Amino acid sequence: MSTAWPEPTGDPVALAPLPQLGRGTLARKLVVRVAALVMLLSLLLGAASTLAVRHQLVATVDQKLAVALQRPERFFDDDRKTFGGRTPPGTEVGQIVLMVSSSGREGRILAEDSQELATAIVQQLGAVRSETPVTMHIDELGQDYRVASRATTYGTQVVALPLGVVNRSLRQLVVTELALTAAALLAAVVLAKKLVTSALRPLNRLATTATEVSGLALDRGEVALPVRVSPADADPTHEVGRVGFALNHMLENVEGALASRQRSETKVRRFVADASHELRNPLASIRGYSELTRRGRDDLPPDTRFAMGRIEAESERMSRLVEDMLLLARLDDDPTLELAPVDVVDLVVNAVSDAQVSGPTHEWSVSLPDEAVVARADQQKLHQVVANLLANARKHTPAGTHVETSVRIDGQAALISVVDDGPGVDESVRDVVFERFARADTARAHSMEGSTGLGLAIVAAVMEAHGGSVTLDSRPGHTAFILRLPLA
Repeated sequence: MSTAWPEPTGDPVALAPLPQLGRGTLARKLVVRVAALVMLLSLLLGAASTLAVRHQLVATVDQKLAVALQRPERFFDDDRKTFGGRTPPGTEVGQIVLMVSSSGREGRILAEDSQELATAIVQQLGAVRSETPVTMHIDELGQDYRVASRATTYGTQVVALPLGVVNRSLRQLVVTELALTAAALLAAVVLAKKLVTSALRPLNRLATTATEVSGLALDRGEVALPVRVSPADADPTHEVGRVGFALNHMLENVEGALASRQRSETKVRRFVADASHELRNPLASIRGYSELTRRGRDDLPPDTRFAMGRIEAESERMSRLVEDMLLLARLDDDPTLELAPVDVVDLVVNAVSDAQVSGPTHEWSVSLPDEAVVARADQQKLHQVVANLLANARKHTPAGTHVETSVRIDGQAALISVVDDGPGVDESVRDVVFERFARADTARAHSMEGSTGLGLAIVAAVMEAHGGSVTLDSRPGHTAFILRLPLA
């Protein structure tokens, strides 16, 4: 499934402060991974050391077991049947000695208190027939034993040494290792946080630089990019420095491209302004001579009469185009206006009255507030803006379309709305309708007057010069142009 990304708007990007260990941040991922690595290594080292210590302790027990196998026989009773209650010297606490004689009679001793063993224990130990020590859990005694046996001249001798001390030592070792692992994990988190934060500081500075660049107005006019990544963060000998170096190189290329674009636009605007200015006089002459032919136009042949009428109409259209281009060129060169308090209600009433005369086939209405609405504006330019919107509604909607113009106050701004119930602006040109020479010929072209494609561009340029804005809301049966400009 494809993802629909928002179109770039060119507005400054406002980045909220990024938590040092916020969800999804690189710092958090690095700290978590370092902590996980430290914990894993600590657990592996702890497990390895525990196994090594257990092996060493069990080996020590096995050495004692080998010695114990040789000792008890010398203290056997004369009848070779029992120890007679005597505990052989050097017997370990908890050591079990079992003698199984050849006649089947058994002697046994529990070294702690020389108690006789239960029959189940005797049977369990008597099953051992190997000098290699084995680990055995004796349920009746509640612990593990290392057990080995040896054949003697009097039968089989079995010796068992307890592993209680070994197991207790291992449990203490495991607890100590877990405590040390927790301490190491905590230290790793604290140190990793400091180290990662320090290591990512250059990246944060790069992000700050990129954010500053994104807040610059790069769409028009003389553009300078004074922002650069510091030399310390643009050293290509390390990874972050490579990013900074590449960003600086990109900014230099962008600055050069913007400067070249501005030079080209300046040349085009100067040419348009000069050409428009130079065309005014010839067009005025053409219009004047074509109007003079009206006096004797009835005496001319029909085709000549038609040609002169077309010359007059096209010269008038060309004159309007030249005037519009001159106005846009002046706004591009010097967007300052003669601002003064303007009665918006009176201006709208006059503009709608003129539109009624020009478009008698449309239905015109106004919605005005009871109180006065005074805006700080250039009256002539603002009147031209409203007139352009009304003319746009007249030219691009069919006869009988209702056009309503309203004025209201919204906070510290005056709103002028021109709404019609025509077919709406075609979706293909809706996003570029305020650009120069944009025309909605396929959707709203219902007039033979034609369009220069500059009317809405003039609206947008004049509103921007006023510090206001113009917006469009269009769908079939509803098209609204809304002007917003500051109150006086």
